[in-house]
Amino acid sequence: MTIRYDRPVSNSALMAFRLAVFAASMIVLTVAAHRFGPLATPDFVALALVSAIPALIAVPLAVIGLMQLWQNGAEGGAAAGKALVFAALPLAFVGFGLARGLTLPTLYDVTSDTAAPPVFIVPVAANQKWLPRPPITLAQRAGQAEAYPGLTGRRYEGALDRVYEAVVTVADKTGWRIGATRGTEFALPEFPAEDEAADKNAAKADDDAPPDVGPIPLPRPLEQPAEIDPTVEPGVIRLQASTRTLFLGLPFDAMIRLREEAETTLVDVRVQSRYGPTDLGISAELAEDYLHALDAELLGIAGD
Repeated sequence: MTIRYDRPVSNSALMAFRLAVFAASMIVLTVAAHRFGPLATPDFVALALVSAIPALIAVPLAVIGLMQLWQNGAEGGAAAGKALVFAALPLAFVGFGLARGLTLPTLYDVTSDTAAPPVFIVPVAANQKWLPRPPITLAQRAGQAEAYPGLTGRRYEGALDRVYEAVVTVADKTGWRIGATRGTEFALPEFPAEDEAADKNAAKADDDAPPDVGPIPLPRPLEQPAEIDPTVEPGVIRLQASTRTLFLGLPFDAMIRLREEAETTLVDVRVQSRYGPTDLGISAELAEDYLHALDAELLGIAGD
């Protein structure tokens, strides 16, 4: 009589595989919809957190499946192993974000000038939905200085127009799209003295030449008072920009301020995430990367 041995099947391993595949597919589709589609950042965060739930359930089920394989030789070892691999994707994604949120200051706005941050030209308004957005306090600004000591302003021994050109160039290279601006007229180069002298000589020669016709008296025009923009400070240029992270497409807003001080130009940067109570340290990384690129662009004229 032939004895046929039927291996038991681990239902836990099969269930773990299905849950893990679902969780991995969910996080991939969520990232793609946020990066290339219309999915808003608060919804993206919510779906990313939800994707970790089936992944968490799949891990113990996969472990049970592996134990049944070891003890009873039950089928499902391959499914349990694959489940652990698929579940690692959403768990690592969410775990990385939670780890940074717990170890870094709860900030969504950082600046190189904590005493007087550059003011946004156009206030940034976004629907936060379920994400809280408390105002930044002085204590948080002090915490930023301790957490990101390298985020400081730059002083360049160069003219305002020269530094302004470099600021715009670096913004284009780093993917910062400049929108509203104030005070860019202060970056216009002045005419050389030689050109002014040539113009004066030409005007004098014209005055010495005999006129073809006699002068015609004209009424004196009324002097119109010059309109002054109250948002423009003398010798200060402000540029408002926006950018998105490369992989996740998280939106950030930035302000760049240039101030002319004693034959030098001081540059300050402010970056804030558009959504949520924390930026997971990304704002500081964006600001420092920009300032380092600006240092390289203006190599040789950077001061203390």
